[in-house]
Amino acid sequence: MKKVKILSTGSYVPPKVLTNFDLEKMVDTSNEWIITRTGIRERRIADENVSTSDLAVEAAKKCLNKVGYKPEDVDTIIVATITPDMFFPSTACVVHKKLGGKNEPAAFDISAACSGFIYGLIIAEGLLKTGKSKNLLLIAADVLSKFTNWQDRNTCVLFGDGAGAMLLTVVEDDEEYDAILSTYLAANGNYEELLYIPAGGSRMPASKETVEKKLHTIFMSGREVFKVAVTKMVEAIFKTCELAGIQPQQLDLIIPHQANLRIINAIGERLNVDQTKVFVNVDRYGNMSAATVIVGLDEAISEGIVKKGSLVELVAFGGGFTWGGVIIKL
Repeated sequence: MKKVKILSTGSYVPPKVLTNFDLEKMVDTSNEWIITRTGIRERRIADENVSTSDLAVEAAKKCLNKVGYKPEDVDTIIVATITPDMFFPSTACVVHKKLGGKNEPAAFDISAACSGFIYGLIIAEGLLKTGKSKNLLLIAADVLSKFTNWQDRNTCVLFGDGAGAMLLTVVEDDEEYDAILSTYLAANGNYEELLYIPAGGSRMPASKETVEKKLHTIFMSGREVFKVAVTKMVEAIFKTCELAGIQPQQLDLIIPHQANLRIINAIGERLNVDQTKVFVNVDRYGNMSAATVIVGLDEAISEGIVKKGSLVELVAFGGGFTWGGVIIKL
């Protein structure tokens, strides 16, 4: 049976920083209120002429360059995003073009909101282990700032832009190595209207009315989302640990979706793990949707928080609702 190996990771966030003090000048809010409710102090915002594919390409280049791979060495590109450059072609195809690859890889997007990287990683595992792919580039990228109502103080303080990438391959004769130890995915569409963008699709195409009512921006029922998010991410961690034959306390690091510091802290408390084992960067980036867990992993590796042999749980929750977890061994 083929085994999956993680070759490298990379991440990229736009240079523009939007602080809570900047938001105080834009909407009826305060630095203290935002920190108390969310733990967020600042977030990164893409320039007007920067698209999701631009962030994705920068993260992909960093990922590839770390191990000396060229774009044409990759035979599959998957992009997890809910803010694609356009409906079609896929953002993955745009990324292939912008990377300048001379080959013709498989390329497609997946949409699972903030759980997108987890869903993508499990899809990647299937393609690699069945021999459908040899070198796979998985990217999660979103520019939520372009779909945020900057007059809604309950949502505009939450979101930021960013991208992360992971390069994976397969090994056949290394008995010790398998980067993906256990996985779990789930969804419940009955929560659809608690976190969504109403307009822009076939149900409610763009019109003068949808634009005027800001129906192309994020709508969220924060309190209800909070409750379900904590419960389901904790559930995903317990399930993946059970499948891997370990206890949560044996994990070296847990990287949860970075939506809200209170959610992150609640996860650590319910698992009864030391909070130092729960990764946090939401204070600097806000909620970057699918990109949060892979940006977090790349930072944890770069900062030496985790190293070769570390057991890391990636867990996320997002609109749909979707949720899932993966335990990886570096």
